[in-house]
Amino acid sequence: MIDFSGKVALVTGGSRGIGAATVSGIVSAGGSVVVHYGSNRDAAEKTAADAGTDQCYLVGTDLNEAAAASGLWAAAIGWKGHIDILVNNAGVFYPAEVDCTDAHWREAWQRTLQINLVATADLCREAINHWREKGAGGSIVNVASRAAFRGDGPDYWSYAASKGGIISLTKTLARAYSAEGIYTYAVAPGFVATDMAVESFAHDPALRDRVISEIPMGEIAPASDIANTICFLASGLATHATGQTIDVNGASYVR
Repeated sequence: MIDFSGKVALVTGGSRGIGAATVSGIVSAGGSVVVHYGSNRDAAEKTAADAGTDQCYLVGTDLNEAAAASGLWAAAIGWKGHIDILVNNAGVFYPAEVDCTDAHWREAWQRTLQINLVATADLCREAINHWREKGAGGSIVNVASRAAFRGDGPDYWSYAASKGGIISLTKTLARAYSAEGIYTYAVAPGFVATDMAVESFAHDPALRDRVISEIPMGEIAPASDIANTICFLASGLATHATGQTIDVNGASYVR
C-alpha cells in the first residue's frame, strides 16, 4: 500500500492535468504537496481545494526564467523545511514549423528546452544537494513522453528532443546517486485526456479520432493512470527500478 505520511512532495505543473492528478494521489495517501503553477493560480487553488487545502502549498514560478528553479526550490523548502519527493511534470508543447522565421524557431527551442529540460535538471540538482546535506535519500520522477522514443510531429522537434533529454538525464542520475538512496525514474505518457487535449479537440474535431486510431486500447489514457504510476514510483516500493522509464500509452508505442 502506498503511504506518503510525513512526506513532502514538490510537483511542478501541478495545477492541471497529470500534475493535478498527481497532487491528488499524493495527498490521498497522506502526503503534503508543494503545488507549482506557471500562471494559472485559480487552477492551482482548485487543485488544492479538491485535494485538501491544508496539505497543499502553492508557489507560482515561470520556469522559462533562468533562475526560477532555484527560487521555486527555496520557496518549497521554506514551507516545511524539507522535500522528500520531486515530480518534474511542468512542460510546454510549442510548435515551430520548419519554414517559420528564425526568431520564432529560436524562441521555440529556447522556451521548450528551458522549461522541459533545463529547469528539470536544475530542480534535480537542488534536490540532490538538499538530500546530501540532510544525509537523507529521496525520489525523483520525471515526466517524459512517448515522443522521446518514437519522435513527434514535424512542428515539434524541440519537444521530442527535450523529452529524449529527460530520459538520458533520468538514467544518469540513477547511475550516479542510487547508492546514496536517491532514486530517479521517468514516466513516458502517450496522449492523455487533459484539459489541453479537450481544447485541442475543440479546435480540430477530427483529431480525437486520429489519436484514438493509434491506440490499441481504443481510448485515451486518463491523467489518473499516469499519476498512479508516478505515485507508485515515488513511494519507495520499487527502488530497484531506479533509472527506468515506464510507458503509459495504451500500447500505442511498445518498446
